[in-house]
Amino acid sequence: MPYNTTAIPPRKEVTGQTQLPLSRVKKIVAQDQDINICSNNAAFVITLATEMFIQYLASEGLTMAKLGKPRRNIQYKDLAAAVSHQDNLEFLEDIVPKTAPYKQIKAQAAAMRAQLSSGAAVATTERPGEAQKEATTNGGGGSKKHRASTSRSSLNGSFVGASGARIMSDDDGSVDPTDQLHNEMRQANGHDDDDVQMTG
Repeated sequence: MPYNTTAIPPRKEVTGQTQLPLSRVKKIVAQDQDINICSNNAAFVITLATEMFIQYLASEGLTMAKLGKPRRNIQYKDLAAAVSHQDNLEFLEDIVPKTAPYKQIKAQAAAMRAQLSSGAAVATTERPGEAQKEATTNGGGGSKKHRASTSRSSLNGSFVGASGARIMSDDDGSVDPTDQLHNEMRQANGHDDDDVQMTG
């Protein structure tokens, strides 16, 4: 048996009854901690306003559905298009965002990764000390070979933000603790005859 898809027209006359259950609306209003008591009249008006808003949103969605291929069923994409095209529904943009195909999102993510990796490569060439540290780490003749992280979030202890700006960490240097120890030993050997100033 086919489904009955005929639209139910909104009521023109005032009957004093609502389509939405008044008790549920009162429970939802009671959840707000700022409102102590809600009268029956106030809950009734809130329910009527909610019904009118739903009718308006559905009619705008139906208008968007009829723009493309004429359809009688309203889909999510119709509501999202109505929200993006109507100025008075702009406050719903975060709740009903427009959908995007997965291929488009994947392509945008790949482009962002490429931009971040090229930005990170430019950032490392700006700091000549990093190249020297990497050369001593990779080609030091030891049995362990260290390779710098080239992920999109970190590069030699620094992070690349969404805008491509490089965010430096507190200890911007090599990640390996043995390299840090060797650097401290070199600094200590270079200043053998100097006294250490201790102030308190």
